[in-house]
Amino acid sequence: MLRSLYYALPPAMRFRARRLWYAPLDLWESISGKRDALTPPRGLIFTGGGDFRAQGDRMAEVFRRHAGLLPRHRVLDIGSGIGRIAVPLTGILDASGSYEGFDVVEMGVRWCQKRISTRFPRFQFRYVPLANDLYRADGQEADQFRFPYADADFEFACAISVFTHFLPDEVEQYLRETSRVLKPGGTFCATFFLLNAASEALLPGRTQFAFPHDHGHYRLMDERVRAANVSFREDWLRALAQGCGLGIEAIHYGYWCGREKGECIDFQDVVVFRRMK
Repeated sequence: MLRSLYYALPPAMRFRARRLWYAPLDLWESISGKRDALTPPRGLIFTGGGDFRAQGDRMAEVFRRHAGLLPRHRVLDIGSGIGRIAVPLTGILDASGSYEGFDVVEMGVRWCQKRISTRFPRFQFRYVPLANDLYRADGQEADQFRFPYADADFEFACAISVFTHFLPDEVEQYLRETSRVLKPGGTFCATFFLLNAASEALLPGRTQFAFPHDHGHYRLMDERVRAANVSFREDWLRALAQGCGLGIEAIHYGYWCGREKGECIDFQDVVVFRRMK
């Protein structure tokens, strides 16, 4: 019910509603000193739930254990949000490594520039005004967006809870651009809601993340806010990635559809791509 009410609000109002909802707790954590300098107020965290630091730490460990992230890597964070991934990477990347992130929410980018870049100059963030009906009412279309980075610029890229808010043409453009900016042999770790025989068998009867609106190779959670949450058929993604120069090395299926939580490394499906040589 709360999720439906949230999606019914215009994008700008969603941010205000979240800040108002969390204002008392944020004030208390600020006064009591319970929030450290690299943890944003809850009212500013516009994507994801749960423990901000614990979730970031867990995903950074997924990068190291399952995707081969090394301290020397140059990393691209696609949809850098308000620093959930960047913060733990400040303790992983060494002096030879570096980080670039971009996002469509200006407030998140400005917070990261002020709180992270000033402390870690090798971590840089860019605001890109792209259209997305979950976060913005206008902007450039994401399916036409060219990443503002040179060819073969990065050894590692990630997109956490990004493609879960994209439509097919946007996914294709971002996969092509990620392939372009990765060095040959580079790694790309991204999360999805993937539809296959196993996940679809678990969906009937679910009240959340059931994706009731079927559009063939993708399904929507909400027709009013099409970017709210999107799932894709796994065979479609495999074929698309291949055409974009990315091979899928591994898929670690998540528990979003009802799998046993203890058998999964994340709520969403974690896909590890490799840039073909």
